[in-house]
Amino acid sequence: MATQIKHWQDPANAVLGAWLIVSPWVLGFGETLAPTLNAVILGFAILAVALFAIYRAEAGEAWATFILGLWLVISPWALRFASADTPRTDAMIVGVLVAALSIWTLLRSGHLGGGEHGTGAAA
Repeated sequence: MATQIKHWQDPANAVLGAWLIVSPWVLGFGETLAPTLNAVILGFAILAVALFAIYRAEAGEAWATFILGLWLVISPWALRFASADTPRTDAMIVGVLVAALSIWTLLRSGHLGGGEHGTGAAA
């Protein structure tokens, strides 16, 4: 029996999570501890939640990825690596994308008003 993906945003967030895991080495900041750990830990967390949400789409997963995305946006300042352009930009861009995709999922599924009100239709 084939499983239907509920929201295309979940696989997109999975790809963003996978990107975060490798981005410190691809972008050349893998030798810097705070931004590297932040990217790898958040990457695994986003990837795990997104993979779970692909097959069991509920509001909790979308809220979790939203919070992880928000953390990515503020983490350069919270972890004091905001002066490093590449890791800061990486965290902010991925964070905004993850948070936006999560809000889009919540809106389309009716968890923030409007949308299909939890019908599970592909959004």
